[in-house]
Amino acid sequence: QVQLVESGGGLVLPGGSLRLSCAASGSIISIYATRWYRQAPGEQRELVASSTNGGSTDYADSVKGRFTISRDDAKKMMDLEMSSLKPEDTAVYYCNMVIRTGAMTGYYWGQGTQVTVSS
Repeated sequence: QVQLVESGGGLVLPGGSLRLSCAASGSIISIYATRWYRQAPGEQRELVASSTNGGSTDYADSVKGRFTISRDDAKKMMDLEMSSLKPEDTAVYYCNMVIRTGAMTGYYWGQGTQVTVSS
């Protein structure tokens, strides 16, 4: 059984910074893609940032230059460093990993962590 546990959300002033972390546990053989999504109230879940095990990263236009995704496969962790935060970044943030366990590969989600950007 694979579990993803997120941490690091909270309330931050506009222009501030926040770091989200996601730790995976369980019988993990390999981690492939890692992604951060977010969902604001009344909105669909959107992809914010992604990284491959080949080292490439991609970002939504709305966060380019402000957010940085990183991963440490040895520690089975991923982070999202967020800076110059705006009120429109307010959402529940979810981590997602594509993980191989035994003979299976599946998509796994964290429980979500609230990020609120407000003065």
